[in-house]
Amino acid sequence: MDTEPKFFETNPQGGSVGQPLDRVDGRAKVTGQARYSAEFNNLPGLVHAVLKTSDVAKGRIQSIDTSAALKEPGVLAVLTHQNLPKLAKTPNDAQSKKAIGAPMGFLPLTSDQIHYAGQAVAVVVADTLERAQHAAALVRVNIAAEKPAASYEDPKAELFDPQKVQDGKTPGHTVRGNPKAAFAASPVQLTHTYVHAINHHNPMEPGATTAHWEAADRLTVYEATQGVTRTQKALSTMLGLAAEQVRVVTKYIGGGFGCKGSSWPHTVLTVQTAKAVGRPVKLSLTRPQMFTSMGHREDQTQTLKIGATKDGKLTALIHEKTSTTSPWDDYAEPNSRIINLLYACPTFESSYQLARANVMTSTFMRAPGEAPGSFAIECSMDDLAYQLGIDPLEIRLRNYAEKDPSNGKPWSSKSLKQCYARGAELFGWSKRNPKAGATHDGRLLVGWGMATASYPVHNNQGTARVRLYADGHALVQTGATDLGTGTYTVMTQVAADALWITPDKVRFELGDTKLPTAPNSGGAVAAGTVSSSIYMAAQDVWQKLIKQATQDKKSPLFRAKPADVVVEKGRMVLKSDKTKGEDFATLMKRNEMSDVEGSGNGKYGAGYESGLAAGPADSGHQDDMAGHSMHSFGAHFCEVKVDPDLGTVRVTRWVSVHAAGRILNAKTARSQIIGGSIFGIGCALMEATKRDQNFARYTNATLADYHIPVSADIPEMTVEFVNEHDPYINAMGVKGIGEISMVGVAAAVANAVFHATGKRIRSLPITPDKVLETKIVQV
Repeated sequence: MDTEPKFFETNPQGGSVGQPLDRVDGRAKVTGQARYSAEFNNLPGLVHAVLKTSDVAKGRIQSIDTSAALKEPGVLAVLTHQNLPKLAKTPNDAQSKKAIGAPMGFLPLTSDQIHYAGQAVAVVVADTLERAQHAAALVRVNIAAEKPAASYEDPKAELFDPQKVQDGKTPGHTVRGNPKAAFAASPVQLTHTYVHAINHHNPMEPGATTAHWEAADRLTVYEATQGVTRTQKALSTMLGLAAEQVRVVTKYIGGGFGCKGSSWPHTVLTVQTAKAVGRPVKLSLTRPQMFTSMGHREDQTQTLKIGATKDGKLTALIHEKTSTTSPWDDYAEPNSRIINLLYACPTFESSYQLARANVMTSTFMRAPGEAPGSFAIECSMDDLAYQLGIDPLEIRLRNYAEKDPSNGKPWSSKSLKQCYARGAELFGWSKRNPKAGATHDGRLLVGWGMATASYPVHNNQGTARVRLYADGHALVQTGATDLGTGTYTVMTQVAADALWITPDKVRFELGDTKLPTAPNSGGAVAAGTVSSSIYMAAQDVWQKLIKQATQDKKSPLFRAKPADVVVEKGRMVLKSDKTKGEDFATLMKRNEMSDVEGSGNGKYGAGYESGLAAGPADSGHQDDMAGHSMHSFGAHFCEVKVDPDLGTVRVTRWVSVHAAGRILNAKTARSQIIGGSIFGIGCALMEATKRDQNFARYTNATLADYHIPVSADIPEMTVEFVNEHDPYINAMGVKGIGEISMVGVAAAVANAVFHATGKRIRSLPITPDKVLETKIVQV
């Protein structure tokens, strides 16, 4: 199979958008010029901080002996709950947590209580990292330990109804129709339970903070965060400062996947420490501390009941989820959301149960809710197909949702059928043997599986500033962040096309709260919001130039109505006579204008006419946006080979086809889908954090023990996109692809394993012991 990337034309008028432009930040990264948050080492008097953490998961601190540590050379301070500078506000109550926007309703070093293993109990500061690490080992903490609860599986755990999940953002109960009655009356009934292991994000760059108090009331923080604005708000609120007194800088991020989407305790502890010692302070989490400091995907069980007719039409879906939460918060991923909308079904019901345990609060991890939810629904759809003797792709087409079943709204755009068709063609799905366990490659069992992907287009907005200079170059600024997925590059392309200049003439700046505000990079919102902000700011520039031209007696456009002027190929021309007009450089030089500055707001629903249109984007779609359901869709096709004697599973072929609105860069988009698919394959086959049920401590909190895929685990991957125009979502018609690339991946692998072995494994990850637990079908 030809696995080369299939680039397609997303910009029929030509230009840069959609093309596979090389990363504009690539040279800075490979030459070491790119500075990450732990690399601002030239600050005057910079010192190093190290966290001392608790081995006990529950208890109360009786005493802390810091005397030996303080005697060591170079040690500046040992800060505990007894002497750490106080904050104006902490997240330790619900109201304050909401005001801060904190991910966790508890801040370490605010009391003598221990709530989870790995909780920070002291911060040690020294003039070198090695001295700080040595001194931290000398701090003696005496804790009166209590018996902890480790998870919802703990016999002592008490399940409760949270009423709302996702930290209060999503209802805990959803009912549509009468699903219990419909299920009872269904000719075909399936009830299965799916188990999902704890997962940790494990980005290459650990959490890192460098805090510098430039004055008593002015702070600069170099932070590994997916959102500088959100971090600025959290810190300024906790410190009792105005937002403009706190500057947050994040020029480069070494991966995040959600764990860097919030402001975690180590960040404010570093800031407090810098205040206490009167020096700039750098703190980087160790790899084990990454498992206990920045959240995780919670351990969870899902039970899904499916009712259907004998020809495979769904009649009822009933979904229940049970998971572990922290002692203070009601966080749970909203798994039921995707189950409620993916297929046409007249009835639906969902509910959640939580159990408090001695763990830190879990958080969003790539495709939160959709990824684990898709594992349940997509494996169940496969089970339904096999039980009825229907092809797994056909069962999905029979239940294809022409409108959103969860709310009855039409889709803003949906090209899922095209994704199915193209994916099946690329994969050769028509050649699949329908019988499980019947395909062999020598002694290996071969299986083919597929699954549907979907992810919502979340509402958000941001701002951008564009300055066009008379010499033809431009400065574009927004407070976005680049997770490493190509934001620097795609926004350069957007600006170049919107201003009718080449990408090499654009300087794009991001990652600083001094720049116009932008949303977090997460939830697949950054690409659509930021690109639309830049597009709108460029249109503001053109409108100012058009106004200048129509008032300039020497301009061919003098006295024309601005509404009668359009921009084509960098020239402002009359709609009625496009030979009459002039380019921006001529106008600006004649009027002695060194530059023109514009600003824009890239809100979803702004309307989309053309990425190169002059003038403001049509806002007439604002009302239409509220009447549409906005989602990306896609399909994954997977081949696995299973060793029946060893139980090992290897993914040997992979095809993904997605429809996600306008694609800004064919190369970086393909890379995103590959990365998300690898993430999902890891979840399916190897990733699992083990928590000791007696001590509530993680037993594999290193990259040596927490297994993730390496290059040898991944085959050549074929990725394509369906060219999709969506007039409702934003000015650029961009849906975002960072999350959808993982949705359905684990299910596609699990379905392929079933096809290979005839054995359904509903517990992730699918490790060799699970494959060997039950007899494999041999034919």
